[in-house]
Amino acid sequence: MTVADLHVHTQRSDGTLSLDEVPAAARRGGLDAVAVTDHDRLSPDLDAVAVTDHDRLSPDLDAPVTTREGVTVVHGIELRVDAGQQRLDLLGYGVSPTDALVAECERIQRNRAERGAAIVDCVEERLSVSLPIEPRPGLGRPHIARAIAEVSDYDVDGAFAHLIGDDCPCYVPRAVPAFERGRALLTEACGLVGLAHPLRYDDPESALALCDTLDAVERPYPYADDPDLSAVDRAIERHDLLVTGGSDAHDDRLGLAGLDSAQWERVRDALDVSPE
Repeated sequence: MTVADLHVHTQRSDGTLSLDEVPAAARRGGLDAVAVTDHDRLSPDLDAVAVTDHDRLSPDLDAPVTTREGVTVVHGIELRVDAGQQRLDLLGYGVSPTDALVAECERIQRNRAERGAAIVDCVEERLSVSLPIEPRPGLGRPHIARAIAEVSDYDVDGAFAHLIGDDCPCYVPRAVPAFERGRALLTEACGLVGLAHPLRYDDPESALALCDTLDAVERPYPYADDPDLSAVDRAIERHDLLVTGGSDAHDDRLGLAGLDSAQWERVRDALDVSPE
């Protein structure tokens, strides 16, 4: 039974939920805990490593605060990094923001806005349309795809497949930190650093080999097919990794994948988050 979904996105990046809506969505999914892991962006309303009542933050931000809705919300982040032959996503959990991580996130968000503007300009010129979207921090391709779907014959999947997906005519790459720099930034700021969705990459084995410098790897994940997880299990054993997992939710359907109670207890203990 899934009790913790440790990969959830909000409106701070490309999700549809506000932070205030996360606990109710978690309860609908039967969850005790979630991690908010927005893309390359920290949440200013999650200053604590983990909070259990985001409406009533205590002045003591080093510890969880009083529960109201019975859901533990872990402050996390998903950071895209360049590993040379491919780009990977790292998940940081239990964030206590450092100046260096804040500065890097701000740099990435400036680049996201510039890149978003370039993609929008390309799409508008190619389709002779005006997209109902403005470049801003946190802007991602899903936002642009949804805007394309509003004013053209493309749906969201078609926008990615024909216009803004990798190697498509309006694709613009982002400037992301190198793997070692991203790992170091997260290690300094987070209680745990892990590799996200390892079987989504072009070369999963190379991605998993980098787990020798990480704390965890995401195992439960809603892959489109039913993949062989043996390579992930070998990495867990070889590198003595904690198991994380989550739905990678960008909507309100939380808990489609995640950790059972025993797995969540191990992660909770590593983050030093007190149970309710």
